Amino acid sequence: MRVRVDGKQCQGHGVCYMTSPDVFAPDEEDGHAHVLVDEVGSDLEQAAKEGAEACPERAITVE
Repeated sequence: MRVRVDGKQCQGHGVCYMTSPDVFAPDEEDGHAHVLVDEVGSDLEQAAKEGAEACPERAITVE
């Protein structure tokens, strides 16, 4: 599973990384989210989906 954060849509609310800290984290530059893992394994699949669903800007894509 691949997870992407659209940097243009992300406003840095932090809901994704508060919801799923094993998958998402803030970047040091502006607090916008980035994905911590290249490939999301089955152990983090649910967390990735929950983080994406929590995003108020819908800036996260789960494929």
